[in-house]
Amino acid sequence: MYVITGITGQVGGAVAENLLAEGKQVRAVVRNAGKGTAWAERGCEVALADINDADALTRAFAGATGVFVMLPPIFDPSPGFPEAERTIESIGRALLAASPGRVVCLSTIGGQVERPNLLNQLHRMEKVIGGLKLRTTFLRPGWFMENCVWDVATARERGVVSSFLQPREKPVPMVATEDIGKVATELFLSAETPGVVELEGPERISPDRIAAAFAQLLGKEITVEIVPRDSWEPLFRAQGMKNPEPRMQMLDGFNEGWIEFEGNSLKGTTTLVTVLRKLMAEPAA
Repeated sequence: MYVITGITGQVGGAVAENLLAEGKQVRAVVRNAGKGTAWAERGCEVALADINDADALTRAFAGATGVFVMLPPIFDPSPGFPEAERTIESIGRALLAASPGRVVCLSTIGGQVERPNLLNQLHRMEKVIGGLKLRTTFLRPGWFMENCVWDVATARERGVVSSFLQPREKPVPMVATEDIGKVATELFLSAETPGVVELEGPERISPDRIAAAFAQLLGKEITVEIVPRDSWEPLFRAQGMKNPEPRMQMLDGFNEGWIEFEGNSLKGTTTLVTVLRKLMAEPAA
């Protein structure tokens, strides 16, 4: 039995899909029964547990061959990341109590970096879960290609993609969530237990490359609109963020190159054009 947290999201869902395709039993961890209905219809067990309820998580993880854990994304954290700390403590307590046969923990590119930025939440998660002495692999993917969903409307309507990644010609490690699901499944089924696996797509992607891919699919010219660095804080605060500094530090890390892989990364096979085609086919949220 493989237990999946975050199954209603893109990455957790991709892991579950791949395990089901391999004929494996899957237990979906969800906050309420309604969120588990679609997975129950696929033949999954459903376990009700809030990610911050260690006792409920322990019951959800019980008897598992493998557990996929991830930290829910918090883009506007309180100073010191108390929200993430609470969740990490809960997950750690549950894993220690349940002692599953295998753990695959979703981390991030730059998971090893201690310099202050938004991804420090996942650095902390690696430290805590790594200290449990379970059979654990930290999967560190690059920037998600699916983040381009925010560019679909402006590309269609104005022929523009806005970018916080800069300069426009600088390539960044990116990966499709489909490839993350495939690799996580391979890790569960492998006899080996690498401590860290870093993953990116078949090529590194710049803002210019994103614009070119949209142009290919839309059949028209697409330009890149760089969002000036000095406009980030007022822009994020206008969007409702109370503590934008960690997010800005993360973006600086990608742009300045200190958020990078630690070793040799695996290469996925899903291309940017494939991801954009799917995003453009989906109804607007």
